[in-house]
Amino acid sequence: LPIRGHRVSPPQNFTGYESIKQQYSPQIPEYFNFAEDVLDVWAEKEKKGEKGSNPAFWWVNDRKQEVRWSFEELGFHSRRLANVLSGACGLNQQDRVFLVLPRVPEWWLVNVACLRTGTVLLPGTSQMTARDILHRLQTSGARCVITDESLAPLLDAVASQCSSLQHKILVSPTKREGWKNFGDLVRNASSDHECVKTRSDDPMTIFFTSGTTGSPKMTQHSHSSYGIGLTVNGRYWLDLTERDVLWNTSDTGWAKSAWSSVYAPWIQGACVFIHHMPRFDSHTVLETLSSYPISTFCTAPTAYRMLVHLFFFVSYNFSNLQHCLCAGEPINPEVMEKWRSATGLDIYEGYGQTETVLIAGTFKGMKIKAGAFGKASPEYDVQVVDEAGNVLPRGVEGNLGIRVKPHKPFSLFTEYTGDPDRTAECYVGDFYLTGDRGVMDEDDYLWFVGRADDVILSAGYRIGPFEVENALIEHQAVAESAVVSSPDPIRGEVVKAFVVLTAEYKSQDQDQLKKELQTYVKRVTAPYKYPRKVEFVEQLPKTVSGKIRRVELRNKEWGRS
Repeated sequence: LPIRGHRVSPPQNFTGYESIKQQYSPQIPEYFNFAEDVLDVWAEKEKKGEKGSNPAFWWVNDRKQEVRWSFEELGFHSRRLANVLSGACGLNQQDRVFLVLPRVPEWWLVNVACLRTGTVLLPGTSQMTARDILHRLQTSGARCVITDESLAPLLDAVASQCSSLQHKILVSPTKREGWKNFGDLVRNASSDHECVKTRSDDPMTIFFTSGTTGSPKMTQHSHSSYGIGLTVNGRYWLDLTERDVLWNTSDTGWAKSAWSSVYAPWIQGACVFIHHMPRFDSHTVLETLSSYPISTFCTAPTAYRMLVHLFFFVSYNFSNLQHCLCAGEPINPEVMEKWRSATGLDIYEGYGQTETVLIAGTFKGMKIKAGAFGKASPEYDVQVVDEAGNVLPRGVEGNLGIRVKPHKPFSLFTEYTGDPDRTAECYVGDFYLTGDRGVMDEDDYLWFVGRADDVILSAGYRIGPFEVENALIEHQAVAESAVVSSPDPIRGEVVKAFVVLTAEYKSQDQDQLKKELQTYVKRVTAPYKYPRKVEFVEQLPKTVSGKIRRVELRNKEWGRS
C-alpha cells in the first residue's frame, strides 16, 4: 500500500488526557429524561438558529434512498409514536417493549418514543431464532413487540406461549393478520405529547447479554446510566461536536448501537449517519466513507481487517474522515498499521461492555501503544485485581475491575434483572469484575490478555489468545485466526490455532505451512506460546456483531456441546 501522510486531528473538546479527568464531573439530577432534557433542547436550539445545519439523523440505503431529520423532526415523529404506545397500545411507564428491527429509521423512532413514555426498551438482533425470541419474551414479560415481516412469522409461532404479550406492531407496507401496522398507527396519531417524568435511576433499557454459560442475562440500565453516562463516550472518546457526522456500523440489537448510534452522538448534538446494509459489505463501506461527509467512523476490528485486505482500498478518497475508532474486541497492531498507511489516520481503541459505558480507551492526543487499549475512562477507577479483589502491582496479570466502593458509579448497570445471584457474582471486594484479564503497565495503559475463560494454561504457563493471534496475523498467509485451548495428555492443554488462509496461500502444502506458522510465532513472541496444533478452516464462527466465538471452538476441542 502506498503510505499517505499521517493526519492527526487535535481534540475538539479537551486538550489532553489529564484535562479530561479534570473537566469530567457529571451532575445527576433526581429526574432525567434524555428525550426532554437532551433531544428537545437541541430542537429548541435549532428553532432559535443556535445550531448548525447538520441533521440529527441521516439514513441511506443501497438504492440511494435517504431520510434526513432535524432534531425538531425527530421530536415530531417520535411524539406521534409515543402517543401510539401510550394510547393505542395502552402501555404504562416501565412496561417493556421488545424491538427487533434492522437499521431502518423506525428503530430510532422507537428508541425515542420509549424514552418519552417511560417504557423500557428491549432491543434484539434480527438474527434471532424462534427459540431466542421465546426466551426473551417469556423472561422479560414484554407487553409489546415491534418488528418487520422477516421476523413476524417467528413471533407468531411463539406468541401463544407468551402470556404478557398484548400488542404486535409490524413495520411494513403490507398488512398481517393479528398485527397493528406501524405506518397506519403513526399517521393517525397526534404529535402533541407530554414527556413523562422519569427518575434518573428508573429503568430505561434492558439488553440480553450472553455469558459463556447459562441463558442470556437481562442487563438493565437506568435513564442516567446511558443518558448521562455516555457523555464520556461522546464528548471525550468520540470527541464529537454538532458539526460532526458519525457513522457507527453496529447491529441494532447490541449495546454498541445505543452507545454510538443514539446517546453519545446526540448528547453532543452530532449527526447520526446510518447506512442500511443488510450484511457488512466492504465495498459499500469504502464507497460510503468517500462519498458522504462522514467525519467520525466507528466499527469493529473484524470490519477493519476486512477493509484493509481489499487491494483497491487505496483508490478511495477519505478527505472528510477525521477520527477512526473501534470497539468490541481487541484490534491487531498489523491492521492498525495498514489502515494508517492507506488513510493517514490512526484507529483509537475503546473498551467497554453492555454493563458499562467506556471503561478505557485511547483518546486524541495520547500516544497509541500498539496492542494496548488505552487508559481508564474518567468515569471509572479501573484496576487489575486478584480473585479476592486486591489491587495487583503494575505488570502483573489479573482481573480487570472497576471500583464500586465506597461509591458505585452511576453509569454501571443496575442489575441482571431477575437474577440476583448472577448480579452478585460480578462483585468481589470493592470491585465489579468485567470478566476480562489484563495488565496495567507503568504508564497506566491497559493491555488485554483475554476473557477470563479464554486464557490458556499450558504446562504451568498462562497464555492469552490475543497475543498468539497478533503474531499469526502478521504472517502474510493468515487472513484471520482464533486461538483456544486444546486437551493434551502431557501438558493438560496446549495452544491450538484455527487459521483462515489468504487466497494466495490456500493451494500451498498445508503441512509445510503449519510448520512455517509455528516457527514464525516462536520467533515473534515467547516460544512457549506457539500453537502446537494448527487447523486450517474456511471461516471462523462469529457472533452477529462480528466477534469471534472462541467458546464454540474451545467446546469443540474439548468435546463439549
